[in-house]
Amino acid sequence: MIPGKPRYAEFFAGAGMVRAGLGEGWELALANDIDPKKCAAYVANWGQKGLIQGDICGLDDQLLSQPIDLYWASSPCQDLSLAGNRRGLAGQRSGVFHGWMTKVQAARAAGYAPRILAFENVTGLLTSGAGLDFQHVLRSFLDCGYRFGAMEIDARHFLPHSRPRVFVVAVRGDVEVGPDLVSGSGSSFFHTKRVLKAAARLPVELRKNWVWWNLPQPTGGISALQDAVDAGLQDNTLAVDAHRLLSMMDPVNRAKVDDAIRSGRVRLGTVYKRGRPDAEGKIRQRAEVRFDGIAGCLRTPAGGSSRQTILVVRAGKVSARLLSPREAARLMGLPDTYILPAAYNEAYKLSGDGVAVPVVRYLRDNLFLPLLSVATSRLAA
Repeated sequence: MIPGKPRYAEFFAGAGMVRAGLGEGWELALANDIDPKKCAAYVANWGQKGLIQGDICGLDDQLLSQPIDLYWASSPCQDLSLAGNRRGLAGQRSGVFHGWMTKVQAARAAGYAPRILAFENVTGLLTSGAGLDFQHVLRSFLDCGYRFGAMEIDARHFLPHSRPRVFVVAVRGDVEVGPDLVSGSGSSFFHTKRVLKAAARLPVELRKNWVWWNLPQPTGGISALQDAVDAGLQDNTLAVDAHRLLSMMDPVNRAKVDDAIRSGRVRLGTVYKRGRPDAEGKIRQRAEVRFDGIAGCLRTPAGGSSRQTILVVRAGKVSARLLSPREAARLMGLPDTYILPAAYNEAYKLSGDGVAVPVVRYLRDNLFLPLLSVATSRLAA
């Protein structure tokens, strides 16, 4: 093992969920985010030391002229998301990936390229620009002397929350990769159909530097939705008109509610509002519910349809309210001791923009630490 604690830099740090996942066994070199409200939440929980607020493009390159083992970046996803405008890496928000890569290049030029790069984003990264944006990410890593592989990891394997995300993990060219960390044919649990299709489209040069990360299937089960959601919570500020919500459901979703009522048990459902075509092809807002014990993917609260609703069926009656900020934080794996902003939208946004804490912890234990425990084998390309 490397002497002392592994050191990391957390870019687009948000609420500091990567810091929470890596834990006290890792030393923060620096954290950076441009959003002042997110930075205020970061300071409230972690303190000011190491945090630099501002545009990543304006970050002093000298700050990276120090030994750092891991760079983690969870850059904005709006231009890559299937629910967004799909401008890809050419978009203003998701395009900040380029700014991050200039920092990687500067660190490499100064002789301080980190051993590991971790880049997390929505699954839309794999198909954005007919796959060219994903290839651009990989080529950027290759140009800096890294090999790389991608995995699609859904938070539902760790939490009662469906949140599929792509994790591209790149390792510096001189770092040995143990045979137990690699699979030969992309057969690992996290090599989903989307990842396999994206890999199959890669040009030869990128394919030669592709690594099929072989991580074990998570075990131990997940916590229940009712452990994160307070079925008895009464908060008029979160109340939603249940009758209107039911009227927005199609027959399939309304039948789910009716079945929950007939069960005679307390049932928790989560609801999203989505635009769906009707029989005439016109887009209508529909309410879609799930009672499978898994919350839908948290999003930022820009607009009511992006806020997840809790449906409570009890004693033949149906009530509805918005997911509370504390419940959203639990669904991301943050403890109740985590200090949330007082304003609903600010607190909810921290979770909607974040990375699931147990996923970071899983990557730490099963990939990052094993990679850091071996010596370098040759000079980086």
